[in-house]
Amino acid sequence: MAGVAVVAGAGLAAQTSMAATAWPAQKTYTGRAFDTCAAPSLSAMKAWHGGLYGAAAVYIGGKNRGCAQPNLTASWVKSVSAVGWKLIPLYVGAQPSCQTGSSPEKLTASTAASLGAKDGADAVAKASALGMKAGSPIYLDMESYDITNKACNDAVLTYVRAFDKTLRGKIYRAGFYGFTSSSAKAIANATDKTDLPGNLWYALWDKQNTTTADWPFGKTQYTDHSRGHQYLVNSKESRGGYTITVDRDAWDGPVAITG
Repeated sequence: MAGVAVVAGAGLAAQTSMAATAWPAQKTYTGRAFDTCAAPSLSAMKAWHGGLYGAAAVYIGGKNRGCAQPNLTASWVKSVSAVGWKLIPLYVGAQPSCQTGSSPEKLTASTAASLGAKDGADAVAKASALGMKAGSPIYLDMESYDITNKACNDAVLTYVRAFDKTLRGKIYRAGFYGFTSSSAKAIANATDKTDLPGNLWYALWDKQNTTTADWPFGKTQYTDHSRGHQYLVNSKESRGGYTITVDRDAWDGPVAITG
C-alpha cells in the first residue's frame, strides 16, 4: 500500500482507492444525529430511539477524550445497534502545540508523523474492541487552532495524514471533525490532498439542519455521502424521562458497521 495516493473529498471511490483490498460497502446514514460527551445509558438510548435522532456519535478513545465512558462497551454497541441506532465513532487525538489551552497529548513537527500513526492504530483497536468492524469510519476530533501559523498547521496536516494512512491500511474509513474557521478549513483548503480524510464533519453553529445549504467549502468537495454538520450545541433535551445535553448534527455520511 505504500506510495498510493488517497485523494480526500472526491467521493467513495477516492476513500477506498488503496489498491486491491476489498473494502466493505459504506454504511450510510442520512438524517439527524447527536453527540454528547459521555455515551448515555442503554435505557436512555432506548427511550430516545424513534424520536428526533437516528444516529449518535460516541467518543471511542484518545488521550484528549474529555469524559469517562462507563456505558461504552461492546455489549452497549451491540444493544443500541439492535434497537436501531447508527453510531458515529469519534477519536480525540493529539492537539496542536499552537492551540489555546492545555491537552494531555500535543503534537509537534518532530512527533506529528509518529503520533499520527500511533493514534491511528489505537483508534482502530478501540473501534474494533467495541464491535465496530472494518469499513467503519473513525472521525478524528481536531479542535480549533491558529491555522495561520504555518509551522503548526503543517504539523497538524502531517499528523492527520499519518493517522488516516494508518486507518486505511487497516480498512477503516478516515473522517475528520473540525471547525469551519480553523481545523476543518485547514483540511478542506490544503493544496495537497494526499492521505487527508474522505469525510468531513464541520462545526458551524448556525442552527441550520443541513449539509448543503451552508456548506462553506468547494461545492465538489466531500460529495457522495461524505458530510456531517454540527449545527447546534449544548441543547438540553428530555425524551422518555431521560434528559441529556447534546449537540445537534445534520448527517449524510458513513456510520459504524456493527452487528
